[in-house]
Amino acid sequence: MALGVAVVALVATVTGAGDRPPLMPWPASIEQTGGELAIGPGFRVRAEGGGRVVARAAARFEGRLARQTGLVLPPPGPATGPPALAIRCEASGDAGLPHLGMDESYTLEVTPEGAVLRAPEAWGVLRGLETFLQMVTPGAEGLRVPAVVIEDAPRFPWRGLLLDSGRHFMPIEVVERTLDGLAAVKMNVLHWHLTEDQGFRVESRRYPRLQELGSDGRYYTQDEIRRVIAYAADRGIRVVPEFDIPGHTTSWFVGHPELATLPGPYTIDRHWGIRDPAMDPTREGVYTFLDAFLGEMASLFPDEFLHIGGDEVNGNHWDASEAVAAFKKEKGLADNHDLQAHFNARVSAIVTAHGKQMMGWDEILHPDLPRETVVQSWRGAESLARAAEQGFRGVLSNGYYVDLMQPAARHYAVEPYAKGADELSAAARARILGGEACMWAEYVNAETVDSRVWPRTAAIAERFWSPREVSDVEDMYARLEATSRWLEWLGLEHRTGYRRMLQRLAGERHEELRELADVVEPLEGYRRGDTGEYTSFTPLNRLVDAARPESQVARRFSLDVEALLADPDRAAGREEIRARLAAWQGLEGRLRSLLEGSGMLRELVPLAAEVSRLAGVGLEALGFVEEGSVAPEPWRAQSVLLLEEPDERPHALEVAFRPAVLRLFDAAQGETSSPGGQR
Repeated sequence: MALGVAVVALVATVTGAGDRPPLMPWPASIEQTGGELAIGPGFRVRAEGGGRVVARAAARFEGRLARQTGLVLPPPGPATGPPALAIRCEASGDAGLPHLGMDESYTLEVTPEGAVLRAPEAWGVLRGLETFLQMVTPGAEGLRVPAVVIEDAPRFPWRGLLLDSGRHFMPIEVVERTLDGLAAVKMNVLHWHLTEDQGFRVESRRYPRLQELGSDGRYYTQDEIRRVIAYAADRGIRVVPEFDIPGHTTSWFVGHPELATLPGPYTIDRHWGIRDPAMDPTREGVYTFLDAFLGEMASLFPDEFLHIGGDEVNGNHWDASEAVAAFKKEKGLADNHDLQAHFNARVSAIVTAHGKQMMGWDEILHPDLPRETVVQSWRGAESLARAAEQGFRGVLSNGYYVDLMQPAARHYAVEPYAKGADELSAAARARILGGEACMWAEYVNAETVDSRVWPRTAAIAERFWSPREVSDVEDMYARLEATSRWLEWLGLEHRTGYRRMLQRLAGERHEELRELADVVEPLEGYRRGDTGEYTSFTPLNRLVDAARPESQVARRFSLDVEALLADPDRAAGREEIRARLAAWQGLEGRLRSLLEGSGMLRELVPLAAEVSRLAGVGLEALGFVEEGSVAPEPWRAQSVLLLEEPDERPHALEVAFRPAVLRLFDAAQGETSSPGGQR
């Protein structure tokens, strides 16, 4: 099946019933041909072409298949007969390093007799092997892979994740398992945020005071950086480093105050937010320093792009400097935006001289900026489209901030092409390279980061890889659950970490605490910062840190409520709704002794009471809905009081099934508002 006619087959496959493989991202074209390939102890792989990248990928594939299935596969060595999986890469030599625009296409044909994976380059082999592993599932006769013909290629060439190691340091093993996860869902960029006000995380041999005084001893040596780059390259992933300048630079100034606009001394900043310190764009020595440092980093990181950040410079220190004011007047710079544009132009020349292309956030956009610059947009797809019209390439991150604790469906609905992008010229559309999810680390650490990245980033990966027509939310969630389990087999800890943290909080009673944890979510957006004082020393070991960003229990409950309200006479699901509400209503009583008796859990007493109170209103509202009657005014008045949200949430959590209860409350009043239960 040609890729040009893939959409018809794709839509039929996505929307049709049947035993479909739970693939994510969904392929460009897939045809199920009937039958299945048995996966047994004699399973063998044979690879042709692709050099060392393919050879190592085949070895990793066999190890993962053995772990995933529990089978003992044959030892490496000569084998007779056809392999169960034949890998045929057209490129015979070594693949080199992954790069923007690399060919990641592949075809995979599985029959009951065997499977053949073909790709023009090694990168397509890597993507096809992940697809095969996702299809290995139990069947009637044992482990099997369904017979299919897949033709696949990504929609966008830039599909990444920003990992913030500056605010909270992420050990090498965390970075490597993150790379494993990215490769599994066919993402190809690790954007590594390495410097922040809270920490300078990379070794500079030219300026060792940067990491010695600016990192609390928590930084990556250059040998460790090379290890990560090699690990990523083996998985077809580029590593794009970010050294954020001229703002977010307090940690630079601890060892080198001469770079700052105002005199020091400086200390590592322990608080979050936009800080005042910034590099002095008027001082020639700053550019001399950056030339040497960025040159050193350009030699260390082989990717063609180098990210300079450029975001959130509030200009307070610039405004306080007489030297800066005089410089702006001398150069005819109207404001701080023009001053930063002057700085960016100087830095761009440095980056270019070291053989790299500069990348930065929205704030760097300026008419004088070289058109080779790549703009990363946190402001939105419309902003990205405007940059593309001006001749700049760009990637979208707005809508993909996984640190904001938003549901997968909301990220899934964000399209890198803005509404009206069809009106862009073909050249402007081609400048929109793709997007990146962002994992900012104010409120995550090495223990919790997996649960904040996964599994929701897999849904974002599908938006970047799959055809735009792949957009059914419930189908996505069904496949996301299967993908989440599969990622756990890969070694990610987004599920196991949840259990461990609940055990730490509640000991032997952790399953009781889980009843509460399963129906709450961390506050969305930036509201957590309003609930208490947080610094880089604050332990992240509370229920808000264990709780999942999206409660699947609450999501399924909301769907059941919507189905009931659409057809109040239907019996299916009604008793399940009643049983859940009754269980939640009794939660406060069951957990009171646990919560009140623990210093780590006492803050949750009001939350458990809120859960029980909401469930009680929901039960009563359900009764009116079932009777087909309108609730009396006294009940409504009392219930409104019970449904009020607390003014303060020191625990930084909210009850995830609240919207569904509000829908039941509206229905009990005879209102037919739009579905509030669809979160």
